[in-house]
Amino acid sequence: MGDTTPNPIHQDPELDRPVGLPPRRGPIRRLLRWGGFGCLLAIALVFGGFLRFADSVTTLRPPAEPKADAIVVLTGGYQRIDQAVELLQKGAGKRLLISGVHPTTTPAQIRKMTQGSADLFSCCVDIGYDAIDTIGNAEEASNWIHAKGYRSVLIVTNNYHMPRSLAELSYVDPDIEFIAYPVVNSDLKSRNWFTDPNAMRVMLAEYVKVLLTGARNITGFGRHTGLRSANASGQE
Repeated sequence: MGDTTPNPIHQDPELDRPVGLPPRRGPIRRLLRWGGFGCLLAIALVFGGFLRFADSVTTLRPPAEPKADAIVVLTGGYQRIDQAVELLQKGAGKRLLISGVHPTTTPAQIRKMTQGSADLFSCCVDIGYDAIDTIGNAEEASNWIHAKGYRSVLIVTNNYHMPRSLAELSYVDPDIEFIAYPVVNSDLKSRNWFTDPNAMRVMLAEYVKVLLTGARNITGFGRHTGLRSANASGQE
């Protein structure tokens, strides 16, 4: 009979571990564990950011005595334009740009809506038809500001829209002083706005847009022109 070698017995390394010491985790389990922690941390940061955003928006107030070289109002509601025209009448700025007006809207219609005087609109109000979104508002405003030689500008828009507007304006024109003049949204006046589904939807949607704007301005990815003239020339 030939020599026979018994099969070696491989002892489970976990049996050699001291009593009370937890078993070793495999790389997949460790990856899932840390991935779960990462997801929880990301959710906490996003939620905390939303609370901070909501607090800053709902506590945003216009300056007591607004004064700048000029005024820019971003369209999106007649309440904004009314407020901007009133600021112009009070001498808060030398001239007013109404940015992002629909091409079918005439200056006469805007003047009638705001009940502003014909002399005021004739001398000191410019209508901007080129912007199609907030990026376009910033580009249109920047072109107008440099054409007029202004250095400080009051920005009039809704309070929830102000953070994103200032971010776009500062990205396009970092050397200009932009002064926020928020128009308070009626749905956000109450301290319990978060119980109103419509107000909550507006705030959440705007917060997501603010995050996307920040990411786009940092990376440059997905940035586009928001001007009708540029889009039209690109299609030719």
